[in-house]
Amino acid sequence: MSGILTYALHFDGAFNKNSLGAVSEGAKLAGEIGGEAAAVVLGGEDLSDELCASLGKYGASKVYRVRGPEGLAQPVVDAMAKVITDEGYSYALFGGGLLGFEIGAGLTARLNAGVTMEVTAVKAQDGKLVAERPILQDTAIVDVEYVGEPGIIIGRLNAFDAVESGEGAAEVVDVDVEFQEHSTKAVMVTRGEQRGADVNIEDAELLVAGGRGLGKPEGFELCEELAGALGGAVAATRAVVDAGWYPYAAQIGQTGKTVAPKLYLAAGISGAIQHKVGMQSSDNIVAINKDPNAPIFEYSDLGVVGDLNKILPKLTEAVKARKNGAG
Repeated sequence: MSGILTYALHFDGAFNKNSLGAVSEGAKLAGEIGGEAAAVVLGGEDLSDELCASLGKYGASKVYRVRGPEGLAQPVVDAMAKVITDEGYSYALFGGGLLGFEIGAGLTARLNAGVTMEVTAVKAQDGKLVAERPILQDTAIVDVEYVGEPGIIIGRLNAFDAVESGEGAAEVVDVDVEFQEHSTKAVMVTRGEQRGADVNIEDAELLVAGGRGLGKPEGFELCEELAGALGGAVAATRAVVDAGWYPYAAQIGQTGKTVAPKLYLAAGISGAIQHKVGMQSSDNIVAINKDPNAPIFEYSDLGVVGDLNKILPKLTEAVKARKNGAG
């Protein structure tokens, strides 16, 4: 079978955004290579038929349900290894994030498979998949082909869009998995999400990001006020996080998080390559910087040269006034 198997992480009755992106991408690619798109899910009584079948809306034709601990890597490795071996899937696709990397690495070792990490795109070529991966600090892209099966593809966070395909409910197949002894050594104590400020920046559709140009930690109050007016979240560069101006959970860039919001507003950010890596997939990029030669203007959709200390408050007032007027 020339099919693609994904892992769908769920929490509190909903599937993870990056998982849905992987399911969508897997379904699209499976259609292009003439294979089946399927997903593996783990959980207890909370894993209902309806929840599993809902992955059909994102293109999965079959969902393998495994009763076991969710949110831990090794049990998922056991489950996916069994399904791939028994059913003959050619590829395993992950949507990124720490858990995806851990599962993908474990699956690679278990199946002696080929793996590509930090993948930003996947294409079908001659009935097989080719992964595209940035190298040299994202200054070049290389194509990675797979010799033998299965091929493990681990996307960069937010690399794949979650798109509803309009398909019906997926077939739910229960699979019994005998977990290895070491796979059950870890126990989930508390489940949650790491958040920057009050909103998860990876899921936010609107982001206001602050850099060293804010001048001082208190400068982030301007970003927070604007983000609050817009209904978005606040992000930060590595420089200000390292300086202790803002929490690490909000860091964007090569050593931080990768985001793809509808709007990314960069305030006082020069736009070095390390930061660009984390936000270049944003739909619309607006930059405010007093330096007209700041690198970020080279890849911004709209650039404003000026004093952010004057511009941000005015922009916040304008957003609030428009919302009040609309109400």
